Amino acid sequence: MKNLIIITGMSGSGKSVALEAIEDTGYFCIDNLPPILIPKVVELMESTDGKMNKVALGIDLRGKEFFDDLIQKLETVLNNESIMLRIVFLDTDDERLVSRYKETRRSHPLNEGVSVLQAIKKERDILDDLKGRASVIIDTTDLSPKELRDRIFTLYSGGREEFFAVNVLSFGFKHGIPIDADLMFDVRFLPNPFYIPEYRPLTGLNSEVYDYVMKWQDTDTFYEKLYDMIKYLIPQYIKEGKSQLTIAIGCTGGQHRSVALSERLAQDLKNKFAFSINTTHRDAAIEGTLNEKD
Repeated sequence: MKNLIIITGMSGSGKSVALEAIEDTGYFCIDNLPPILIPKVVELMESTDGKMNKVALGIDLRGKEFFDDLIQKLETVLNNESIMLRIVFLDTDDERLVSRYKETRRSHPLNEGVSVLQAIKKERDILDDLKGRASVIIDTTDLSPKELRDRIFTLYSGGREEFFAVNVLSFGFKHGIPIDADLMFDVRFLPNPFYIPEYRPLTGLNSEVYDYVMKWQDTDTFYEKLYDMIKYLIPQYIKEGKSQLTIAIGCTGGQHRSVALSERLAQDLKNKFAFSINTTHRDAAIEGTLNEKD
């Protein structure tokens, strides 16, 4: 099986960094390729007798006059059984994109008599269908170039034909929802340890808080249904060609309930599946791991 990766997304979200990183993993990379030439690249991959088994293409709105052809060309590749197609979509929130354009003083590809923010919103509308077809969506809003390179390298290094990772993310709704989540669950209906004074400064990684969250029948009922659904969905995502799945669990502040449930889910998934399971607690200042229970 030959591997073709499309690196795309919002202008200013780090596509050049991602393409350089994937080149370091052994992919033959072409930047700013007009979509109309994608079938020609596929022909080369099929005719070079193993010399172009791993190709990555950087595609964005710099070639906007050809961009309308992109979805059609990608559908053609998806129907080619000799090519494994992955689409990596890089996204960044509007405020950060505006800031990056101001810092670099670059012009947005769609900045034709409109403000930068208006151009960004127009681009987001154009790319909405493509984002929905992505195998991986990476939110680069708070990622440094090094962190983005590390993320890409983790996903595509080693020449593995099949790779899948699950990212379990806890967060607080009052701090904003994560834009790169594939699945999002709200656990604010569960009893809140925040209202117990001795638990307030702790997190879901402390055994006292973890046990408090887990002792309720509502928690057991919810978690049983959640875990059964996740176990069912993961093979479906793999079958679809996804490279990773981000599961976000949110409570009010992202410190107690979401952290405890994220830890439990991640541990159960590690016991069930052999692929990489990563846990991130976005809104909790946490060091270490869940305390051992007495």
